[in-house]
Amino acid sequence: MSVQFRVVVAKKDERTTGPADADVVVTVPLADASEPGFDPVVAYMRGALKASGDTGAIIDLLVDGTAATEIATLVATA
Repeated sequence: MSVQFRVVVAKKDERTTGPADADVVVTVPLADASEPGFDPVVAYMRGALKASGDTGAIIDLLVDGTAATEIATLVATA
């Protein structure tokens, strides 16, 4: 399974990691991801973090901390 993470900085300006043809794509706005105490699980439940692909795989990425780590890395480079 391949995963792409996207942090949307502005319209037509995204920071990404992972292949373009990924099985799972996780997208979150920079404004949300850079807030103190950002939690991808909470953002997903609130609808701020969008994800497409296998729902089970998405939940696994959120719960095991992979999403938090990858998103934090992208926020640091934005």
